[in-house]
Amino acid sequence: MQFEVLTLFPEIFSGYLTQSLLHKAIQKGLVSVRLHNLRDWAEGRHQQVDDRPYGGGPGMVLMVEPVIKAVEAVQALSVPIGAETEGRAVLPPAEVILLTPSGERLNQRMVEELAVLPRMLLLCGRYEGFDQRVMDLLRPREVSIGDYVLNGGEVAAMVLIDSLVRMVPGVLGDEQSSIEDSFSRGNRMLEYPQYSRPREFRGLSVPEVLLGGNHSEIARWRQEQSLERTRERRRDLLDSERLASD
Repeated sequence: MQFEVLTLFPEIFSGYLTQSLLHKAIQKGLVSVRLHNLRDWAEGRHQQVDDRPYGGGPGMVLMVEPVIKAVEAVQALSVPIGAETEGRAVLPPAEVILLTPSGERLNQRMVEELAVLPRMLLLCGRYEGFDQRVMDLLRPREVSIGDYVLNGGEVAAMVLIDSLVRMVPGVLGDEQSSIEDSFSRGNRMLEYPQYSRPREFRGLSVPEVLLGGNHSEIARWRQEQSLERTRERRRDLLDSERLASD
């Protein structure tokens, strides 16, 4: 799985890309993340990428020309990261995804849908967003991670990458983990409570059923706990699942 990230602040990703499971996945060649600075396609000595909005209003808007030039240049790249240049292996066109509060809400179903794509180009907005012609020309998939506004799309891009790399075979130590996660295809409900050592801590004990070794009873208990937790916290998930099955 390959990510092309178009951003004004590529340095934001430096720590994120060198830690934990994502770093290991990159080292193994299972995932690659390539950062592109939007200013590299800006004109003039100051490499201007934003300007005042027509019609007035607060803030600045990302200009259409450098964004379109940048996307076209990234799409034209022909060699994957780490590949030999001889023969110039052809990359598939990247699915263009624009991170924006006005996009469709990211959920696990969308993650599973996007996880089959070999290559994605993530557009990280800043200021008051993109010139509308960016959307008109590129027709990106617009994705939101929630009903709130961030300073930019970089954090949202990290959220999307983090959710997707878990779906890549070989990234997780136990492939069953992604199936049993909350909202996953194998489990549309919230995940059941988990316990580890010590057996007792400050008067709170691990449920006895988890200690008996009866796997069918443990499975039943986990299903019941998952249902109860979902009913208490996210009843909408149960309602949507029921509608989908009708």
